[in-house]
This record gives sequence, structure tokens and C-alpha cells, in this order.
Amino acid sequence: MDRDGLWGATGARSVAALVAWKTGSSSTHAHTIATVAGRLQEFPRCAQGMREGRVSLDQVGVIAARAGEGSDEHYAELARSASVDQLRTAVKLEPRPEPQSESDPGPDPEPQASITKTADENYTYWRITLPHLEAATFDAALQSHHDALIAQWKHDHRENDDDHTAPNRPPLHGTPQAFMRLVETSWDAEVNARPHGHYTTVVVHLDVEQRAAALHLGPLLTDADRRYLTCDATCEVWFERDGQPIGAGRATRVINRRLRRALEHRHPTCAVAGCGATRGLHAHHIQHWEDGGLTELANLVLVCPCHHRLHHRGVITISGSAEHLIVTDSAGRPLSAGSLARPPNFPPPAVPPCPGPTGERADWWWYQPFQPQPPQHN
Repeated sequence: MDRDGLWGATGARSVAALVAWKTGSSSTHAHTIATVAGRLQEFPRCAQGMREGRVSLDQVGVIAARAGEGSDEHYAELARSASVDQLRTAVKLEPRPEPQSESDPGPDPEPQASITKTADENYTYWRITLPHLEAATFDAALQSHHDALIAQWKHDHRENDDDHTAPNRPPLHGTPQAFMRLVETSWDAEVNARPHGHYTTVVVHLDVEQRAAALHLGPLLTDADRRYLTCDATCEVWFERDGQPIGAGRATRVINRRLRRALEHRHPTCAVAGCGATRGLHAHHIQHWEDGGLTELANLVLVCPCHHRLHHRGVITISGSAEHLIVTDSAGRPLSAGSLARPPNFPPPAVPPCPGPTGERADWWWYQPFQPQPPQHN
């Protein structure tokens, strides 16, 4: 399932997310289960100890997360007496593979850009990490907007102003104001180009009478793709005579901004039970407008791109009303947000309870970490 990406068919973002959804467990516990399952073949002794009740899932989860190859026997013995925190320390003490020699240095890894966000009661903190080239572009754009703000300030507060107004002058704008000006300017340009702000524009020619559509200068679309693209789109009316265009009407949106805000206020997440996606949602016609469905609040729901595609491909069915939505799979079974976990219908295994760690304080001075085998070279 993980190798073939089958978990994506359910709308889950990962195997761990699928496990958390279907079992009703926390995301941390589900991540531990997925990690152990991914390396179960590498740690047969640890897995056997977990089956026999000698070690816990959290202990095996720490080992499977970072332990080196061939360390199964070492950590299976250590887990008999070590706690989860002690196992985590032992794994950290494990020596890592030496970097390649200077005679044959490998290619430098590509620097990875990242944006992280944290918040507290008073502020929201953004941390931006960029490679040097992208950072230079960002610095130039930020400096340009900073200079524009300073020039605007000087224009609004000339040096020949009266002295009594000087104490009331606002301070010069700094880098935060320049950054916000950069964001607002790009957002205004984005809104003018794409009022929705979520999708890249795809031009499709639609024949309403024949119910056929084709990409601009491209192939015909399938019925599923045609319905998927026309659920939430910008329409530009063209007038034709004998198959030849003779004029164009004004571009209009099927889902305008006010209607979309009402949708987001009513249901801020994907309408499919258990999904919980909040970003990049598509407005979907419950009764498609090709079939006479109206573009109004009672006939619209927000769904994530994954479930939107699954619906138009026939994998899931969305019916009912917006207030009482019915989502079923291809077999007609309703999908619910509840866990699929059920009480076991077989007796528990006849194993003694897990004794747990001994509780002794670890003396790491005498501990011998696992020594991984050096890589073999041809």
C-alpha cells in the first residue's frame, strides 16, 4: 500500500494519516505504527518480543525510526531493560556512516527551501529558509518595496512642513512593512489575474449542446475530466455560427467570491467525512450544472482536489443536500468520519503482560553502542 501509494485513493496524506483515521488513534501513535510496519522485516527479534509482550510498541517504534541495519539482536536485548527514553539515547549514540573520502567526494546535496510557522498568544512567527540564489531574489524584492515606502514617506512628509506637525509624523517604515507591501502587491496582482487565487488557469472549449470539451490547442477531454473542470471555473461566452466563432461575451465566474466565502463559512473543511482538508478546496455542484443544477448555496459543497477527482471518476458518490450530504464508496457503502476499529472477536493472545523497563539509571559510560558494518565497495 505504501509502495504503490494506494493510501492516496482514500484522500489521506500518508499511511500514518490513514491509520489514524481508520483506527481512531492519535497522529503520533499512528506514525509509530506505520514506522514499525515499514521496517518490520529488518527487526524480527524486536517484533517477536512485541508479540510475546516483552517489549512495547513505543520501544520498537524508537528502534525502527533511527536504528541502523543489522542492529536487531543488539536492540532486542537492550529493550528488555531499557525505557523508551533510554532507547532513544542509545540510538543517538550509534555511530553514523562516515562521509565519503575527499578523493571521491559525492555531489553536494541541493539546498532545501522551507517555510515554518509557529504562533503564540500575541504573535505568529514565520521562519523562511532559502538557498543563496533565491534569497538574493527575495532580498532584492524586499529592498525594492522598502525603498518605495521610504520614497512615499518622504513625499507625504516634506522637509518644509510646519514645525508643529513634526512630532506627529509617523516613523519611517521598516522591513516588516516592506514585507507586507510585497505580499499585498503580489496578492493584488494574483486577484486581478485569477480571482479564485487557487488554481492555474486551464483554457477549455466547451460545446454545451454536444456536451463535449477539449483543451485549448489540445485533445478532447473525458466526461469525468470535463465535469471536474467545469465544477468551479471561469466562463467566457463565445458566440458561434456554423461552427465558426463570431464574437465573445464577458468573462464571468461560476462561483463568485461572495458565494465561496459563504461556502467556507458553512463548511470550512472537505465535505467527505474524515478528510479534514482545509486548503485548495474546490466548489462542487451536487447536481451538476450540465444536468440543470443551480449555482447556489444549497447545491454547492467544498471538497478537496483528491475527493473531487474521485467523485467525477466514479470512485465515490456525493448526493443529497448540502445540509444532509451522503457520501458513499463505489459499492454504495456510506463513508463516515468514525473509526473503523471494532472490538476484537477472538481471545487475547496468551502472553504475559509486558514487564516494562527495570527502572535502573543508565550509566552510558559503560554502554557499548551498536557498531554498524562499514559499507562494502566493489
